[in-house]
Amino acid sequence: MFELKKLPNGVTIVAEKLPFVRSIAFGLWVGNGSRHEENYENGISHFIEHMMFKGTKDRTSKEIADEMDSIGGQLNAYTTKEYTCYYFRSLDNHFNQALDILTDMFFNSHFEDKEIKKEKGVILEEINMYEDSAEELVHDLMQEAVWPNNPLGKPILGTHKTIENFDNERLISFYKKRYRPENTVIAVAGNFNYEEMINTIEEKFSHWTFGDKEDNPLMTPKYIPKIISKSKDIEQVHLCLSFPGIPSDSKFVYSLIILNTILGGGMSSRLFQKIREDRGMAYSIYSYPTNYKDTGLFTIYAGMNPLQTLEAIELIMKEIEAIKKEQISIEDLIRTKEQLKSSYIMGLESTSSRMSSIGKSQLLLNRINTPDEIIRRVDEVTMEKNHHVIERVFDFSQISLSLVGKIEHVDIKEIKKICLMH
Repeated sequence: MFELKKLPNGVTIVAEKLPFVRSIAFGLWVGNGSRHEENYENGISHFIEHMMFKGTKDRTSKEIADEMDSIGGQLNAYTTKEYTCYYFRSLDNHFNQALDILTDMFFNSHFEDKEIKKEKGVILEEINMYEDSAEELVHDLMQEAVWPNNPLGKPILGTHKTIENFDNERLISFYKKRYRPENTVIAVAGNFNYEEMINTIEEKFSHWTFGDKEDNPLMTPKYIPKIISKSKDIEQVHLCLSFPGIPSDSKFVYSLIILNTILGGGMSSRLFQKIREDRGMAYSIYSYPTNYKDTGLFTIYAGMNPLQTLEAIELIMKEIEAIKKEQISIEDLIRTKEQLKSSYIMGLESTSSRMSSIGKSQLLLNRINTPDEIIRRVDEVTMEKNHHVIERVFDFSQISLSLVGKIEHVDIKEIKKICLMH
């Protein structure tokens, strides 16, 4: 049973009572991510998320951590390209104290110059760590290549150049501009008294009024197919092979999820079985859809010996061709539906996952997809819908490829030929 309430200042509250548990998961979902940044601001959303943990006028960063630990709670946050989430999980009897900690951070973080300087060092090292991980870097390289000159193609962490330019004034200005009540969803799942919980939240958030509403609409990126590579002296070549995907609110989202599960979504998937189990060519190979509000990508990742890169790409292309030619059997469709429904239902057996499900749904789609609705939408996927998604996504004229590793051992011209042949 879901409850939905909007406060006078525009904050939306979604709540799901789970009386059979003793914990509460609380999430503060702000509709701001790296795609809302200008070029010179790249990474500022993630930087602000970090600064929220660096102390307020009443609590130092250590006191924030100590107080949450003292009640056995869990406190964290993360930034994506479309939103930022601050969340905690605590026992139901510690809810008020945990909420007091989080709201103190959210409204009263002081963004001191000395803390900004220290956090620059932390985030620059986070960027360096990411740059050193070819398996991570190759995904960002792909999005930068196919969505040039658009914030969606920029890294969430920012760059050395942009991070170095952040100061107190710039951080606070962006915070006040993008952190707005009508842009925020509060999601709660767990064991609570609804009236008491709503009263407590209203007490903490009713004063929130700042933030000028932005008139600048998001720019939908234009997908440009590209083959791009970056040389690194490492043992493997890591690659991403991508096609244009579909938006998060598309009626074909669940058809795409089913297609992904069959092609590269698990150990029984075609790519895993063909390239890892049958050929032993890769330890890690998988596919995944990326869905944003107005666009998306479908990506296949693999890491392998540089000398086997061409063969691996050829095998991947053959598997895609096979799906295009033979489609998906009714047996595979039925089996995958059961797999997805089971995985989804078992994944909801925690307050954190329930909170994330309703919070993200309300923020991005402006509605709550109940478990029954999601299962119904999975069941409604037909052979015809899957055929439509296969033809829509796997357009070989739109194929893109990113590679990171010992590129000198890879024949890029031959790779281009392979891609053009299909």
